[in-house]
Amino acid sequence: MIRALDNCPAPAKLNLFLHVTGRRPDGYHLLQTVFQLIDYGDLLHFAVRDDGVIRRCTEVAGVAEESDLIVRAARLLQSATRLKLEGKTVGADIAIDKRLPLGGGLGGGSSDAATTLIALNHLWQTGLTRRELMVLGLQLGADVPFFLFGRNAFAEGVGETLVPIATPDRWYVVIEPGVSVPTASIFGATELTRNTKPVKISDFSAAPVEFGKNDLQVVAAKLFPPVADAIQWLAAHGNARMTGSGACVFCSFEHEHRADEVLGMVPSRWKAWKARAIAEHPLACL
Repeated sequence: MIRALDNCPAPAKLNLFLHVTGRRPDGYHLLQTVFQLIDYGDLLHFAVRDDGVIRRCTEVAGVAEESDLIVRAARLLQSATRLKLEGKTVGADIAIDKRLPLGGGLGGGSSDAATTLIALNHLWQTGLTRRELMVLGLQLGADVPFFLFGRNAFAEGVGETLVPIATPDRWYVVIEPGVSVPTASIFGATELTRNTKPVKISDFSAAPVEFGKNDLQVVAAKLFPPVADAIQWLAAHGNARMTGSGACVFCSFEHEHRADEVLGMVPSRWKAWKARAIAEHPLACL
């Protein structure tokens, strides 16, 4: 048995568009979006334990160990595969190099959870298929199955119905406006648009760079002025929009040198970085 895996990527995602098309009787919103993986994210490190203990070895500001999706994902896999582990009391020490902001709309916690499920499924030799991991991951959050799916996707439902999709090879400048946006406050807003007309994959594919909008952006920009400020600044350089429920905003560029130019002009009051679109999850081979 392999005892450790280091430097396991948990890449961020961008929502190239995000439409709210309805609401289910249970209150969950129906969405359509395209998830785009990028080559920027967190890094996780795993070491097998023989005493059944799941331990996060890194402090994460604002996230208690017991509520961290990393820990919850590990315990969920441990519980679901107990019989497959042949009586072994395997556990794990998990460390993280955290780069993605909380409440940023980049899927950081969900991506961390997915990487945890992928890595520990490999280390513990539990043998679950990627589809079985996706079913487990949905218990942790609607975005987790996408990261386990491992490819850019057109998503519907609450985000769990996924179809692989080709996306342009683009460079992105991403700005962190310095606020954390609680998803519940955006989806709970009375002024949120909930009846955008459904689209087809072909609609997006015909004009993938400029397609659609983010229905959550108007609400987030109103409730959190730094988000509005970042969008306004970045919009001077291209088609700027917010990802997820916020707070991060992004703009895409065809050429890296243009992304570098814009990145160099970002006001110092914001953290900003450059990333490139990737076609599949870095751990797709596990």
